[in-house]
Amino acid sequence: MRNTADLRRSITGLRSDYESRLAELVDIASVSVEPERKSEVLRCADLAADYMRDVGGTVQIAKTKGYPMVVGKLGADPALPTVSVYNHLDVQPADPSEWKTSPFKFSRKGERYFGRGTTDDKGPALAALLGARLAVADGAPINIQFLWENEEEIGSPNFEQGLSVLARGKKGFATDSVAVSDTIWISKGRPALPVGLRGLCGLTVKLSTGAKDVHSGTTGGAARNPLTELAALVAECVDARTGKIKIPGFYDDVKPLSAREQKSIAQAGFSRGTFMAAHELKSVRFSQDTELCRAIMARPTFEVHGLTGGYRGPGIKTIVPARGELKLSMRLVPDQDPRTIFKKVRAFILQRIPDAVVEAEGLMQPFLGDLDGRELQAASRAVKETFGRPPAMVREGGSIGAVLTMRKLLRAPVVLMGLSLPEHGYHAPNENFDWTQAKGGIEMFYRYFWDLARSGARR
Repeated sequence: MRNTADLRRSITGLRSDYESRLAELVDIASVSVEPERKSEVLRCADLAADYMRDVGGTVQIAKTKGYPMVVGKLGADPALPTVSVYNHLDVQPADPSEWKTSPFKFSRKGERYFGRGTTDDKGPALAALLGARLAVADGAPINIQFLWENEEEIGSPNFEQGLSVLARGKKGFATDSVAVSDTIWISKGRPALPVGLRGLCGLTVKLSTGAKDVHSGTTGGAARNPLTELAALVAECVDARTGKIKIPGFYDDVKPLSAREQKSIAQAGFSRGTFMAAHELKSVRFSQDTELCRAIMARPTFEVHGLTGGYRGPGIKTIVPARGELKLSMRLVPDQDPRTIFKKVRAFILQRIPDAVVEAEGLMQPFLGDLDGRELQAASRAVKETFGRPPAMVREGGSIGAVLTMRKLLRAPVVLMGLSLPEHGYHAPNENFDWTQAKGGIEMFYRYFWDLARSGARR
């Protein structure tokens, strides 16, 4: 293993390689939700496979019922521990009119890289890959596998099926642990290792009260208005001011933060001002940093994503709409079960609007890791040695379906080792990444791989 000075010189020497590879990936609009981008998603997978071959790995493009996964392996010695690194290469859509630069054309301004996918998740994926290349070149006694998905942004609908096939295949896919580099720090300069993710219960509520839109002058006051009823339903479900959910039994299974977690979150360096600036928010629900932080990390949510129906043109059109649709989701925390929550919410809705049609649109379990796990401790050491301070052990507000699938099918612990910052703009216009986080990520993964290799951690 190299000393710190040599290691950092070597990483600095990789900068042009890192930037050119990231530019190639970002210039491919691998938007999995848009069918017309299919060829680009497949091209991105092929390019990723080439990158793995370039670092000396064996590669398999594993087919699924949807988009393929790219599997790379550096080493296959059964006597050595094996670590697998998960990232995804598909990206969110982007409206060019909202961007200062072209979203699918890589650009650089100083230390910062702009383009869709730079931080979510192509930039972190390349950092992990180059960290592995250095570790293997220096003789780290460990097998390193890569699992790069291309459907994460649409909920990983075929990931479980694809991973099951991989695990049963002749080549096999077994591991002693998994590292996921797809999470966000609390703030710049304050590294964080999330030990939890929120789950998800998404649903739609559809209401039809007539065969066609009708004139409000001749029917208004007598005809049912589906938009009015759906808006009233939302008010019955959640307190708009506090976010408190009013559905009976919703909080029954919420696992409270332990004293240890509360202490770690309090020391995480969360700032209301920084949070608002990073996400360009004009106001938030809570004035205290701790309260706001817990709302994101440790409490369930009820969000309205859309209320559609009726006239949508300029001005008004005085009709009573025939149909309306409400798009909702709830982020869930340990130990809430999304199926149980869906049943409670559905029952609550149908008590109020019996002829509504309530359909599930994605159910995902929450995740909670092991604070005392040896892999998490190794990750903590790697972060501290790289960035100069121990990481905050926090929970993250988002959801990653592949995490639960890997823990279940691979029967291995999962550690979340993200590199993104709030200001990098996950899913937002002008998404970006920067060299400071990239080079830190290369070093962090290099140290992490060596730490696991030295411990000989086998399951």
